[in-house]
Formats: sequence, C-alpha cells, structure tokens
Amino acid sequence: MRVFESRLARQLGQLSKQAIFVKFSGATGSYNAHVAALPDVDWRSFAKDLIVRLNVGYKISLELNEITTQIEPHDTYAELFDTMRRINTILVDFSQDIWRYISDGWLGQKVKEGEIGSSAMPHKVNPIDFENAEGNLGVANALFEHFSRKLPISRLQRDLSDSTVLRVFGTAFAHALVGYTALSRGLEKISVNKEAMLEDLRAHPEVISEAIQTVLRREGVEVPYEKLKELTRGKKVSLDDFAEFIDGLSVNDEVKTHLKSLRPEAYIGLAERIARHSP
Repeated sequence: MRVFESRLARQLGQLSKQAIFVKFSGATGSYNAHVAALPDVDWRSFAKDLIVRLNVGYKISLELNEITTQIEPHDTYAELFDTMRRINTILVDFSQDIWRYISDGWLGQKVKEGEIGSSAMPHKVNPIDFENAEGNLGVANALFEHFSRKLPISRLQRDLSDSTVLRVFGTAFAHALVGYTALSRGLEKISVNKEAMLEDLRAHPEVISEAIQTVLRREGVEVPYEKLKELTRGKKVSLDDFAEFIDGLSVNDEVKTHLKSLRPEAYIGLAERIARHSP
C-alpha cells in the first residue's frame, strides 16, 4: 500500500505543476489584426495579463504560449495526458494486485445487499469494483495515449484533424472518473484476513533462507548461498529442516541460536516503519 501511495504521490506532484498553454495572438500568431485595430496597445503584455487574470480557481494553470503560428501546438496537452496515463497505469497495477489478494484470500470483501457477484453462481462475491476500475482506466489510457500521439502533430500547423479529437477529452476523463469511483468503492468494502496471511507465511519458511545465507556470509562461511540453494531450491522445507541445517554449520552457538529464532512472520526488517512513514 505504501509503495502505491508513494508512486501516486510523485505523479500527482508532477500533475499539480503542469500548465496548459493557450493562444491569444490572432489567426497566424503575430497579432496582425490586433495591431491593425489598436497599434498603440502593448498586445503581448495585455495577453499575459489577461491569462493571469483567467487563472483564478484553476487546479492546473493556464499560461500564454507566446510563440505560435495558426494553432497552439498542444504539447502541454500531451504532457498532461501522459501524466494522467501514468497515474492510471499505477492504479491498474494496484487494482490487479488487490484482485489477486482477494483471490488468494488475504483480503475479504463485505457483502453488499442486493449486489450480484456472478450471473451464474449466486454464492460468489467477485472483486467487481476493481475489475470495473481496471477496465475503465484502460479505456481512458487508450484515449490519453492517442491524444498524446496525435495532438502535437498538425500539417504546417494548420490542419483541423485535431478538432474532432479535442471533443473526446470529456470521454477520456469520464472513463477515468468512473474508474476512480469504482476503485474507491471497492476499497471501502475490503477487510484484511490476518489469519490467512499468517498461515501463508508459516507455510513458506524458506523465505528466511535469505537471512541465513546473509548472516553466514558475515561469519565468513564459504559459499553460503550455494548451501542454502541446495537445501531449499525446488523443495518443501520446514523450520525443523532449517534447525538441522543450522546445527551442522561451523559457527558459534550464539549465531546458531539467532538463526534458529528466525520466523517468516517476524522477518520484516524495517517494513513497518517504512509503511507508517516513521523515521
């Protein structure tokens, strides 16, 4: 959860700093008609001041693009949509992981009255919100990707092939919003099955082989990785197997006692502090 929060925070930070360039320089970008009508006005300063006044209340700021010809080139649109696509990609990754945690029984789902989990199997409580989020975010990203590839390209900066694409912005953001809403709704339903997680951990004591071979390397034992590989690779091992292995090592009793005390459920390093933002 902390990993996904950290990834999203970085992208949202970039999103908050992005701006959309706009144009106020007339048909060909040179203020021709402006100057012809009112030649004494400083049109470039006027345009800048106008855009600053228009910026009030916007989450993403508007900025004047001072260098254009017939169109504003839409590079900033591409930057915005690329960031949106990265945000959605992270959330698709998150949705798929939560789906798997539910499938494995690590997470449970609260039953919602009247909700149908499966059209054919009435007993099922499917992770439909996370599937909905994945699907809608995928549709949004397909559109965002097309926008980013299409909009910065315009024949001699004058063709109108962008006009129909601009009209689809709302569709892309709507699919993204449906995805965010579904994801939020799904997260409100989940609960943690601590017992299932603990059972799975205890069923795989081989995870402590990393710790054992690292300690043995510290103690100067030869080829510790290979020793643990021979013991564990492709095999079902138990804590008793590890204890027997440790008894046969050429290390002092204090080290043996420490190695025998290792348990998968306690082999977490600094995970809790990292997850809780603790120093």
